[in-house]
Amino acid sequence: MLLSPRTKEAAMTTTRARDLMTTDVAEVQPETPVAAIAHMFADNRFSAVAVTNADGALLGIVTESDLIRRLADEDERPSGWLARLFDNSGVKAERYARSHGVNAGEVMTKRVITASPEDSAGHVARLMEEYRIRRVLVTEGGRLLGVVSRADLVRALVAQQQAPEGDLSDERIHRAVLEAMQREPWADTIRTAVHVKDGVVEFYGFSRSEAVSRALYVLAENVPGVKRVVDHTSHRLAREPS
Repeated sequence: MLLSPRTKEAAMTTTRARDLMTTDVAEVQPETPVAAIAHMFADNRFSAVAVTNADGALLGIVTESDLIRRLADEDERPSGWLARLFDNSGVKAERYARSHGVNAGEVMTKRVITASPEDSAGHVARLMEEYRIRRVLVTEGGRLLGVVSRADLVRALVAQQQAPEGDLSDERIHRAVLEAMQREPWADTIRTAVHVKDGVVEFYGFSRSEAVSRALYVLAENVPGVKRVVDHTSHRLAREPS
């Protein structure tokens, strides 16, 4: 049985980046040749290295995307005169320097998205979604401590998905389903009735759309103690004129 939305949210709030991070992070110095980094990716099957100085301070990150950009730019065709009128020369120059750089310091991404060791797992997940990244480096005082990847977050969720001890009463399940519906703006507790018997949740009444019906089904599935979900709702909010 999956955890309820509220339980999942609490777990993601109490779990910290320090609990999830991998401390064995690949690091290189700024003068490391790009070719050597490419070999590191190929030989060790990882997709990013942190760039740090001799004191361990984080300077940037080099990812597979940075190296792929290098190959893509080699295939770039010259633009016509009209396109060049609207080109941002500063952006073009920066991209050229990064894609043609010979060492880590020249190709690395300097604006690194980081988290502190006390940041919640939920905060780390939001950073990944907002910036569309696959990993978040964990730092403290500018020094690299570890990295949290998407796989680390998934493993944490799997570990937290434990079945509740014993069967819950139908009344407790009913309350939990209603409370979950009340937290969702798309759920209509006025026109949708909930009936629970022997752990089976049944929805009656009306729902706004097929999408709402599917969401209600998933919502009930995530409530501890629910054994099955049956949807009897109709996608009609009011009686049609006779």
